[in-house]
Amino acid sequence: MKINDNRARPRLTDSSAHAMQLYEIFPLNLEALSINHALPLALLVCLVIVVRLLMMKRKGMRTMEPFPGPPAHWLFGHVKEFRQDGHDLEKIIRWSEQYPFAFPLWFGPSLSILNIHHPSYVKTILTTTEPKDDYAYKFFIPWLGDGLLVSAGQKWFRHRRLLTPGFHYDVLKPYVKLISDSTKVMLDKWELYAKSEESFELFKHVSLMTLDSIMKCAFSCNSNCQTDSGTNPYIQAVFDLCHLVNLRFRVFPYHSKAIFHLSPHGYKFRKAAAIAHNHTAEVIRKRKEVLKMEKEQGIVKNKRYLDFLDILLSARDENQQGLSDEDIRAEVDTFMFEGHDTTASGISWIFYNLACNPEHQEKCREEILPVLDGKDTLEWEDLNKIPYTTMCIKESLRLCPPVPGISRKLTKPLTFFDGRTVPEGCTIGVSIYGIHLNATVWENPYVFDPLRFLPENTAKRSPHAFVPFSAGPRNCIGQNFAMNEMKVAVALTLKKYRLIKDPQHTPKMIPQVVLRSINGIHIKIKSVENDS
Repeated sequence: MKINDNRARPRLTDSSAHAMQLYEIFPLNLEALSINHALPLALLVCLVIVVRLLMMKRKGMRTMEPFPGPPAHWLFGHVKEFRQDGHDLEKIIRWSEQYPFAFPLWFGPSLSILNIHHPSYVKTILTTTEPKDDYAYKFFIPWLGDGLLVSAGQKWFRHRRLLTPGFHYDVLKPYVKLISDSTKVMLDKWELYAKSEESFELFKHVSLMTLDSIMKCAFSCNSNCQTDSGTNPYIQAVFDLCHLVNLRFRVFPYHSKAIFHLSPHGYKFRKAAAIAHNHTAEVIRKRKEVLKMEKEQGIVKNKRYLDFLDILLSARDENQQGLSDEDIRAEVDTFMFEGHDTTASGISWIFYNLACNPEHQEKCREEILPVLDGKDTLEWEDLNKIPYTTMCIKESLRLCPPVPGISRKLTKPLTFFDGRTVPEGCTIGVSIYGIHLNATVWENPYVFDPLRFLPENTAKRSPHAFVPFSAGPRNCIGQNFAMNEMKVAVALTLKKYRLIKDPQHTPKMIPQVVLRSINGIHIKIKSVENDS
């Protein structure tokens, strides 16, 4: 993971919805008509739909008139250009080079998104509190509820204020040991790959590790998900939900709630969402039972630290009003997803990039070994003692941002630095991948060069040139937690293993809410101890 809420609720407003409404009107009469009457009437319905689509398309084209872009099909827009084959992001970069600053993308006949990919444009939108768009993000609501990811207006502001204490460094400090413990479980499992020197897929291992970490840190729950046999149902559910949200956005008839609900994909979505919700409900139920028992027995809670769930349950605003049960579930669902899936993506791509750049990996190891001398656990004070490793992490986040893009829906007109204006109601897509690979901002953008993040080099760039956690008032509330987890995972891994590129398995990037690979992310490893 409402007062004055500017975010539109899911409703039938797109072209497919108009088709559904027309279909619902006419079938009653068609039964009484002969085929000779039915055919002209059906053609009339089709004509009405086509005219309606063309009118919506024309309105959208007027909005995007100041922004030239790649040619689009009149009905499908650019949907067919994105084949989910590992080359979609390359297409975005190619278009970004052709159309500086911004260009429109069309998903179906009526949905246009202004895709921006330059720091000067990004600064204009991310310094505002404009809400998330009501197209793509509304598809998260049946899964994540109205949590921080999708909420808007006063509700978002209130929740953000209530949850911010959960990410204070005093709260984050004890998490370092818990993340270390989860990482060590993963690394112990990897010993068989080190002995066999066989290639293995990273993402599934790292996903279990980050789920294990978030359960321990945020919910004080030992899930044992890394050592349980079989596929973890929650991990699989999240994977399916990410895929289906992405699919629903790309297939514009699925923008209709009714059509998606009746489809096989809609059934699969509901089934996966039920698994995710049951997982969340069980976490909350167990905590409430503990709190009830403590209260009944007069036990004074003596935990070493507050976790995220503690803060959710005890949060109070200036009127001493807490979060509703529905709000708590939404925020737990949101944090469960964002706290494990995005970091799993980030860590997996960091390991891959270090495997591809052994000289930088070795520099990290030379820095890490003295810090971990005689220790198998990274401590809070150690996080700032590995600057080169931190720069490598940031460079990997630049090349492979865990969240490749975000979007906003304008509640008022917005004018960019070059004078071009977009009206209220326009959807702005921020291509984080496009910004990070923008050749006018980054020299040799595809080269892995951690020295880009030396303080003197960072000072020369716009702060909006590197936005893996977004920026501004709606930035990622958990970014410090995520960075700490990445540092711990990288440090402990490089102390134990040498990461080696597998030339037989080159990953093909695919944006499915988070950055994944259509064919997995594979590496080989060797034990540092045996290799030295």
